[in-house]
Amino acid sequence: MSDNILIPKEMTMATATAPFREVCDSGFELPPDEILFGSSQAMRAIRQSLARMAGTNVSILLQGQSGTGKEVLARYIHEQSSARIGAFVKVNCPAIPGTLFESELFGYQRGAFTGAYTSKPGRVEMAHGGTLFLDEIAELEPGMQAKLLQVLQDGQFSRIGGQEERQVNVRVICATNRHLEQEIRAGNFRQDLFFRINVVSVELPSLKDRREDIPVLVEYLLDRYTRMFRRSASHPSSRLMKLFHEHHWPGNIRELENLVKRYVILGSEDATCKAIQMGEASDDAEVEIPNGPVSLKQLTRQAVKQVEKRVILGALEANHWNRRVVSRALGISYAALLYKMREAGVPPRQARKGWEEIAASATPAASARGVQYEGAK
Repeated sequence: MSDNILIPKEMTMATATAPFREVCDSGFELPPDEILFGSSQAMRAIRQSLARMAGTNVSILLQGQSGTGKEVLARYIHEQSSARIGAFVKVNCPAIPGTLFESELFGYQRGAFTGAYTSKPGRVEMAHGGTLFLDEIAELEPGMQAKLLQVLQDGQFSRIGGQEERQVNVRVICATNRHLEQEIRAGNFRQDLFFRINVVSVELPSLKDRREDIPVLVEYLLDRYTRMFRRSASHPSSRLMKLFHEHHWPGNIRELENLVKRYVILGSEDATCKAIQMGEASDDAEVEIPNGPVSLKQLTRQAVKQVEKRVILGALEANHWNRRVVSRALGISYAALLYKMREAGVPPRQARKGWEEIAASATPAASARGVQYEGAK
């Protein structure tokens, strides 16, 4: 993109990048190189490729299954490039409704629409001098694909409601878990945009294809979450490590991360082994979707309740049904635990006997999806 930059007088680069620098960078811990790349042949090849392009600012397309670490690798690339002096701005394409996407990406001027009482810079503008990370770019609507292409071609854009042509200089990294060539043939993705973002392509391997890296990943995650949750946890036994090694990992590193979190929080190796054997860590929550109109909010609430019930029951079993210990383990108040137990249909004075019947009635949940709870964020 062009090195010329037109930034309004009222907004210096310090003020432009500060908000998103805080959002994107706070609390993020980039793993050491030996953890990020491990010892597998595929990851070593990726590391060598990234080293060759470290001094450039070309667009990079990261491809791979969900949970393989595309965002972490994008942050690594940012830190190794000249763009590290600027902000790393993430745009989660499917998370922003289509009607709001343009204003989020390009910003808007005061009075551009009802409720626009002040001017607001977009994420492209926030990323000036840094990196713009477009996650799940295959989900981008066709109309926005054309507008994004314009920015990538010449670095020019206008805020909604604005007449001034603005120019930015950003490093663009895109990620997707889809095959964009297939999306192009299906008419869902622009070929010219694909050529623009695919200057360099990196395919991340699934965790099952780099099993030799599992021990170092477990050790790193165990150390990280014992520090984060201020808990002590013994190193997993050979039994649990064998299960880790043999598991097919549909949720990849994200699934492994959530299993280690569970192990640290619950303090029970048996519960973690049971989760792997039952496939609980990777299955989607079974939510009944009715015919006719569907309320996404209602379905989401139902799925969260099922996940909460499963985690609470696991914590109760792991701690011999000591509710005060469980409330501390889950990072919620004792009263909140009792409320959630009532809501989940778990009797407040349930003895350990009968756990199997209650657990069997609970729907397996998708901890691999990264569901988080109060106090465990």
